[in-house]
Amino acid sequence: MVLIRRFELRVNELFLRGLIPGTIHLSHGQEATAAGTCLALETNDRITITHRGHGQALAKGVTAESMMAELFGKATGCCGGRGGSLHVGDMSVGALPAIAIVGASSPIATGMALAYKRKNTGQVVANFFGDGTANKGDWHESMNLAAIWDLPVVFVCENNLWAVSTHISDTMRVEHVADRAVAYGMPGHTIDGNDPVAVYDTVATAVDRARSGGGPTLVECLTYRRGGHKRDDPATYRPTEEVDAWLADDPIERFRTTLLNGIMTHAQLKTIEEDVDAELDAAVAAAEAAPVPDPRTVEDHVYG
Repeated sequence: MVLIRRFELRVNELFLRGLIPGTIHLSHGQEATAAGTCLALETNDRITITHRGHGQALAKGVTAESMMAELFGKATGCCGGRGGSLHVGDMSVGALPAIAIVGASSPIATGMALAYKRKNTGQVVANFFGDGTANKGDWHESMNLAAIWDLPVVFVCENNLWAVSTHISDTMRVEHVADRAVAYGMPGHTIDGNDPVAVYDTVATAVDRARSGGGPTLVECLTYRRGGHKRDDPATYRPTEEVDAWLADDPIERFRTTLLNGIMTHAQLKTIEEDVDAELDAAVAAAEAAPVPDPRTVEDHVYG
């Protein structure tokens, strides 16, 4: 979680300095959901990543160095400098390069799960998505197909309450996204997405169910982004009281308190932070020194 938080803050700094092209959608504040979910998966299991996907990719094992290079548009990036912030991923660690179109990853995750079931590989897919996706037709179709075919997929909703600037209460009559699971005959759970242990426990149960042939589960993780939808969004549409309450419920500070209650020491936690800072320093240096993609490779990885 510390790696995700400090990666995002470093990326924000580099973006403001003009070193990262394009735009960025930062996930700081949502670290516990990504970390807890990916800890419940095996390396050979797959995740689908959202447009706010840096944390999801890091949690699944994409290295900070390869992802930083990708954000810089360098040839050593995890996608060869072709994807940038919106398309990070590395299939060698089970992270399908991110799909930035809202809702588009759910049918892909369901299709992957169908393939794994037919081939009897024992693999599970975790489909990350936001609360806005839960109002897309392709998401509902994916849920239904996954349910009727008992596919090994776990639908993980990062519910940060806001689909860009639209509050979830303006788009749903039910109280929780997970309430919709009953319509498809699958379990639905709404949990504290800022508690990595709660996320891990719930997702691990869902993964075991999926792997054993029990079918899909919908897990709704209540969390919050610490900034706007993207870098140029000041998020002034969010009530001050809401923002203050969620920022006070910081997942890293909460877990730090838990760990200091006889599990780890201040010195051990400081070592984690120092190691992360050193890793990010090295990642930035490598990205700055890396070459840009050779224009002669522009048609590589293009399929007609």
